[in-house]
Amino acid sequence: MVEGMDDARHDELAALVKRQLALLGEDPDRPGLQRTPVRVAKALDFLTSGYQTDVDALINGAIFDEPCSEMVLVREIELYSMCEHHMLPFFGKAAVAYIPDGKIIGLSKIPRIVDAFARRLQVQERLTQQVAEAVDQALSPKGVAVVIEARHLCMMMRGVEKQNSAATTSSMRGIFRSDPKTRMEFLDLLRR
Repeated sequence: MVEGMDDARHDELAALVKRQLALLGEDPDRPGLQRTPVRVAKALDFLTSGYQTDVDALINGAIFDEPCSEMVLVREIELYSMCEHHMLPFFGKAAVAYIPDGKIIGLSKIPRIVDAFARRLQVQERLTQQVAEAVDQALSPKGVAVVIEARHLCMMMRGVEKQNSAATTSSMRGIFRSDPKTRMEFLDLLRR
């Protein structure tokens, strides 16, 4: 059984993968492929584990009263996700900033929030919005900014086949949207 999956779900997913192998012209019973359906089921369970993640439980009370009012930025957060259109990976880095309004969050929770939404079938645009919304809801800060830059295998190894392309998305909320100086400070910090 795959961790996180019940027996029936695991067996059904493994059977589907075995059928896919056969439809591709492979022999799913040959030695190199015999355990592939189970391995793929385990991988998919992990790669989509964000569907079972409750962000409030993930934060687990790691919100603290603090009179801080300066920007908090966590950057270079590695992320791995799967495009919902082709179920191929995309990967990159996120930067998440907020301006506290009397509350801060444990710094390790920010990458965990990114992972909770990245480990779902996604589009980068929605992923960016979901991370910003989660931080905004958890803290009610003066503002939140999220920038994600990622490379999409659906563009790199199929379709247009542009290996050096990257997509950048952003979500600016509160003071990051309304105050150009705050937005520029954030963007300048990202360039360093």
